[in-house]
Amino acid sequence: MSDSVLKLENVSIFQNDNLVLSDVNVDVKEGDFVYLIGKTGSGKSSFLKTLYGDLKLTNGAGSIVEFDLKTLKEKDIPFLRRKLGVVFQDFKLLNELSINGNLEFVLKATGWKDKTLIKAKIESVLTKVNMQAKGQKFPYELSGGEQQRVAIARALLNDPKLILADEPTGNLDPQTSMEVMEVLLDLNKKGHTIFMATHDYALILKYPSKTLKCEDTKVFEVVQRKN
Repeated sequence: MSDSVLKLENVSIFQNDNLVLSDVNVDVKEGDFVYLIGKTGSGKSSFLKTLYGDLKLTNGAGSIVEFDLKTLKEKDIPFLRRKLGVVFQDFKLLNELSINGNLEFVLKATGWKDKTLIKAKIESVLTKVNMQAKGQKFPYELSGGEQQRVAIARALLNDPKLILADEPTGNLDPQTSMEVMEVLLDLNKKGHTIFMATHDYALILKYPSKTLKCEDTKVFEVVQRKN
């Protein structure tokens, strides 16, 4: 059995009938850390939206965490997203709920019922991102970096096979960006597969890893020069 968690073959991606990316071939294995780079408007967001079911895959073949993207039905999307952890640039936390409340909300929405298990799971994911002392706080009481750590913790709740991070450092200053990257790299070292869209080239230089680039409707691997 293949250890690919994401595989696209000869895929074309469209947004409202406009071709965004064509002839995309990507293979992400378990344990990989892969960057997706490209200018604004080059197709990074459309690429990610296709992966978590926001855009339908109509051309080519694609599978992600054992779901076939070509035959994915509307009713399957919530189940797909339980196997994915998605981290957004703008955190998407609910301000009226505490950090614990935000995480509990997600667990209950995905079928968790046992209060003891819920509490233990929340504690576990917050510990992974070093935020275990902030569970009673509300999002607006946290810094941007702390909110993004919580967003990463939320992405870990259902033990995803793959974490998709869409510009996770886009709203953060350089120092905080590095701290968030350290969290993601630490998770990767512990076995989590991470696919991260970014336009922050300084991070890629500091933390080199396999890099794919969107440009002129193509996606290709960038070979990083050794110093």
